[in-house]
Amino acid sequence: MVSMKLLQQLAKKHGTPLLVVDHDEIRRNYATFRKYLPRVQAYFAVKALSEPAVVQTLFQAGASFDVASMPEFRIVHEFIRDMPAKERQDWIWDKIIYAHPIKADATLRELNPYKPLVTYDNHEEIRKIAKHAPQAGLVLRLKVLNTGAMVELSSKFGAAPGEAVDLILEADRAGLVVEGLSFHVGSQTTNFDNFVQAINLAANVFEEARARGYTKMNLLDIGGGFPAPYDKSVKPFRELARKINAELDRLFPPEIQILAEPGRFMVATAATAVSTIIGMAVRDGKLCYYIDDGVYHTFSGILFDHCTYHFGAFRKGRTEICTVFGPTCDALDVVSMSENLPANLERGDLLYSRNIGAYSIASSTCFNGFPPAKVVHVNQK
Repeated sequence: MVSMKLLQQLAKKHGTPLLVVDHDEIRRNYATFRKYLPRVQAYFAVKALSEPAVVQTLFQAGASFDVASMPEFRIVHEFIRDMPAKERQDWIWDKIIYAHPIKADATLRELNPYKPLVTYDNHEEIRKIAKHAPQAGLVLRLKVLNTGAMVELSSKFGAAPGEAVDLILEADRAGLVVEGLSFHVGSQTTNFDNFVQAINLAANVFEEARARGYTKMNLLDIGGGFPAPYDKSVKPFRELARKINAELDRLFPPEIQILAEPGRFMVATAATAVSTIIGMAVRDGKLCYYIDDGVYHTFSGILFDHCTYHFGAFRKGRTEICTVFGPTCDALDVVSMSENLPANLERGDLLYSRNIGAYSIASSTCFNGFPPAKVVHVNQK
């Protein structure tokens, strides 16, 4: 965790709004994931924090990468372009999965020379891939329960289990190779049984595919959804890992490669936002602080990710329940209606918010012309 002293120093040097990313914390999170899920190769979901420096740190640690756009693909590709051609091609196949089930024709044409691993979940996507990216390896994404997830994904993506094997065989008839299955239990999933049920469903699809003559699948991608410890209500990661390991060992032999797509888990706790109070008012008897960051910027996760962020102050004093507003003219720009902050804060004082590394600046805008927070990386190697 970046110290309050260093946060103040960085704010003085760079100004605010500021997002401070701690690479030691990223390395710790990756090590924790590998420790408790030793059989699972972590494909970092680049969309969670698509900073090249973050990709570099995880690249050096041994991570693979889940990308869902060509700009994300290019961020990862930057780190492998100097490899020999054969080694680079093998690396892309083993270390990058394009995990967006619906892709534009132009995207498929651009991906095809790399012989990528891509997901799909419907008949039309098979036809598109066969025409525009026939060198791709396919992973069928299944629709699974998202009960208890902070962000539900199953209504937008995933093939129904009953049509899964038909989609596998259709891809096979189109001359494509289906390498395996994937699923996503929803972002920030605190209902660990979602993983258990999804792994069992995938095992059933593997068995049905073999029974119907398709024996080429050799991988299972258990997706993302691994919860970040935003508060004490989130059970320890080791408890989730214990459930996942038991089901994987019971249902999938060692020769089946296991992938996962952690994003939030890797970076949520690795960043702290620092903002400046630019105004104050008392409205209906309640103290309101206005800061130079908001929901159109670093705190966008309030809108798009259903996150709740809390603040700390560097100045001490008697506290009371306050409202924190963002800097824009939009009434939507409410960061928090209930923050316990010192009542003696002044214009120019700093606030900080921890655990804001995932899906924060990722969806930041320049609404009203306000620029996004400057990103500063610490503890890089």
